[in-house]
Amino acid sequence: MIIFGTKGYIYQLAILTLVCGQCGNPSAHTLRKRVSKFTLFFVPLFPYSTKHYTQCTFCGVEHQVPNEQAEQLLAQSASQAQQGIGQQHGANPFAQGAQGSQGGQPGGGNPFSQGGQGQQPGQGGNPYQR
Repeated sequence: MIIFGTKGYIYQLAILTLVCGQCGNPSAHTLRKRVSKFTLFFVPLFPYSTKHYTQCTFCGVEHQVPNEQAEQLLAQSASQAQQGIGQQHGANPFAQGAQGSQGGQPGGGNPFSQGGQGQQPGQGGNPYQR
């Protein structure tokens, strides 16, 4: 007795922000690859079908994508991720050690912080503090 069949595998390749063709909303779309493999005695041997799909996270509709377009979307996703990493470095003005309009002063130039500008006793600052 020989036992054979098929088994499907789904791989999530990327998450892209696209305008949905069904609902018209700009939302996240998952790019997925479905691979069907031939099995013999429950052991997957070789793939016989590979298809790419995008799924809208807003309305849930799936669209089949040609392999060439899926590769382009994957490359676009990778380039957007690399640009995002480059923009994140030093872009947060609230991160520790960031020097914005405060000039890197201790206390950040905040007159209400301890050790900042204008906190000399008898000179400005809080009139109720001694």
